[in-house]
Amino acid sequence: MIKVDVVYGLAGAMLAAIAFASALDARNRRRWGNAAFWGLFAASFLAGRWLGDLGNGVLVLAMVAIGGLGLMGHGSPETTTAAEREAGALRWGSRLFLPVLAVPLTALAGTLAFGGVKLGGLDLPPLAWAGQAIVDPKQATVISTAAGVLIALAIVMAMLRPPASAPVQEARRLMDSIGSVAILPQLLAALGAVFVLAGVGDAVGTVIARFLPTGSHFAVVATYCVGMWLFTMIMGNAFAAFPVLTAGVGVPLIVRQFGGDPAAMGAIGMLAGFCGTLMTPMASHNIVPTALLELPPGEVIRAQTPTALMVLLGNILLMYFLVFR
Repeated sequence: MIKVDVVYGLAGAMLAAIAFASALDARNRRRWGNAAFWGLFAASFLAGRWLGDLGNGVLVLAMVAIGGLGLMGHGSPETTTAAEREAGALRWGSRLFLPVLAVPLTALAGTLAFGGVKLGGLDLPPLAWAGQAIVDPKQATVISTAAGVLIALAIVMAMLRPPASAPVQEARRLMDSIGSVAILPQLLAALGAVFVLAGVGDAVGTVIARFLPTGSHFAVVATYCVGMWLFTMIMGNAFAAFPVLTAGVGVPLIVRQFGGDPAAMGAIGMLAGFCGTLMTPMASHNIVPTALLELPPGEVIRAQTPTALMVLLGNILLMYFLVFR
């Protein structure tokens, strides 16, 4: 059975390659800081389970020290020139999006095939070999997404025929542009788990329950969705906000008190949280374009805010009409 460890191994191998390439970049005066940071990041994926809690904690603190002390700099990877990229864009046109589309399509197909399909009366088990599931059903989406990345990489290499080192060098260019904040999604996701263990979700639920109108289905749904949106903006990640709001509002009120469908609540609740990711300065998809395109701070968020608010309203209505069916 293919487990999520394979994905960790792939991520760690790529980060190790970036660290090695950074160390060889003599034109970067801070190359050793870059190499150390990405090397430690790689170690967390490749050997995290053997390092233990203390070892992983020291590793993270070392990464924070490297980033916080300004020991990292922009490298000079050997990539294509602007003229070559422009020529390639003119040649391939919209076909350049084919590799990008391969990732979500593979993720969707893999989730349905390896995670099993349960839609209405259709209940198909995950694909299996010799009586055992090929892919861990609990991690089908993550593993399928990783497979989609590999397929997209193969398509790119076949289409553009770049040098063999191009994937690593382009990855290094991107990661150097983002800098140490590349670890932010993982830190924020871990923060959500810490909040749950600390009982923040229960405390939030207790406070909210005092002010909610008794017996109002819409008020509970709106509070849960708006809470997901707001906590995601504060914590920078919907995955960090989800356990807090679900433990404090979703499960005790929507599911237990009003008998709502937990599957619909979770799916739509996450979508409500993603509206917050469009409006937080801590999300990587807001940081990356700002850094790469040299945009004014907050420009991406300002452009996304109207869409985020409209989608949030749509999610509230969807949950209200679907979760109590």
